[in-house]
Amino acid sequence: MNDAPSNSEAADILLSEKSAPEEPLGREGDRIKSSVALFTSKSIKELEGLTFELHGLQEFLKSETERVQRDIENALAGLKVIIETISPWRNARPESSVQEKRSEPRTQRFNVASGQR
Repeated sequence: MNDAPSNSEAADILLSEKSAPEEPLGREGDRIKSSVALFTSKSIKELEGLTFELHGLQEFLKSETERVQRDIENALAGLKVIIETISPWRNARPESSVQEKRSEPRTQRFNVASGQR
């Protein structure tokens, strides 16, 4: 899939070109440009691949955020139903129970932490 040579292959090409007998500067410049182009094309392809992966990750995170938001909204709707269901029961407590709670001194209430009155 990747037509560009690897970094080591490009380095081998550059080294083999350096060990060849000296040639005119124009030819050597072309070889250097070619090596730089090989390295650059490989880097560009790697960056494009990374960009593609990051875009996929962004889409995944967006869909997960939307899913979690829907789950939260459903949970809140469920809590609202529960609160609306038990609200009449809370308001329908016997009046004597409410009077006893109000008249009972704070010091005599049941202490949950110590298990004593």
